[in-house]
Amino acid sequence: MKTPVTSFDVARLAGVSQSAVSRTFTPGASVSKATREKVLEAARKLGYRPNAHARSLITGRSNIIGLVLSDLDNLFYPLALERLAKCLQADGFHVLLFITENNNSDSLIGELLQYNVDGIVLASTTLSSGLAQHCADANIPVVLFNRVLSKDDTGAVSSVRSDNISGGQEVARFMAAAGNRRIAYITGYEESSTSMERERGFREGLAEYGMRVYARAIGNYDFETARRATLELFSSSDDHPDAIFVASDHMAFAVMDTLRHELKLRVPEDVSVVGFDNVPQANWPSYLLTTVEQPLDLMIEATIRLVHRSLADEDTGPRCETVVLPVHLVIRESARKPAK
Repeated sequence: MKTPVTSFDVARLAGVSQSAVSRTFTPGASVSKATREKVLEAARKLGYRPNAHARSLITGRSNIIGLVLSDLDNLFYPLALERLAKCLQADGFHVLLFITENNNSDSLIGELLQYNVDGIVLASTTLSSGLAQHCADANIPVVLFNRVLSKDDTGAVSSVRSDNISGGQEVARFMAAAGNRRIAYITGYEESSTSMERERGFREGLAEYGMRVYARAIGNYDFETARRATLELFSSSDDHPDAIFVASDHMAFAVMDTLRHELKLRVPEDVSVVGFDNVPQANWPSYLLTTVEQPLDLMIEATIRLVHRSLADEDTGPRCETVVLPVHLVIRESARKPAK
């Protein structure tokens, strides 16, 4: 059996110390360009591959970040997943992806902890305060991405989200100023903090104009459910909504398709539609969706910054910080515009 090549073998061939070899293969470690080149060339000649497991035993760190999602159908999250994973990998982390079939990650946390993860990022999902505290007791930082703990839960959990409330307010003002008077809302998950905050802001914005939500239906952030919600809103022979605010772009596309192709209504002449997220497809000519843009890159930067801060403060335990980032309305062609 061939004897495995070790870091000492690489060090001898490169003419450097074993610690220089270790630093070369440790992301972020300090090593000169000349030394790095000599080590990499020696490693290539010997066929050396660093043993991540052995390094984790020495450092006490796995360099693994657990990433949990529950909503890959929603077009916002595959984009967020790709950028999160790329940024984490660029910082020397390995990403362990878990998909939960519901909007709560409690069932997966125990399994995640078995992998000795250094941190956990929960996107489009949340967890109970009990498990949040369990992670804190294990000194494992948890960051909620585009979510917050429910008002009844507490725990050492950080969160990053956009300003959903001000986004909802801005949509309400835009629609009311454009002359819409029968404005409906299609929610995401009823228990989702993002959907609740967007609806709260929307109602507050309408109240500024002495208006209320004309009608409401549940979309569950799902394309087919949003389609049925649209049909429900237009099932009555009475005056139907003249505008719809939809809690996500993914659902807004279903709303527009249903209005046009099943109900034979014009967008925006008969019904205005506004979404939330500003995914790339919102700018496709088929939709040109007016929508609230979430600052995705800033959200990802803040998430990774919180992970790094928590890991740097391992002696004091995980941080509990909240980051709320500003949003803005991107005006396209799916909604009637206010007069100048």
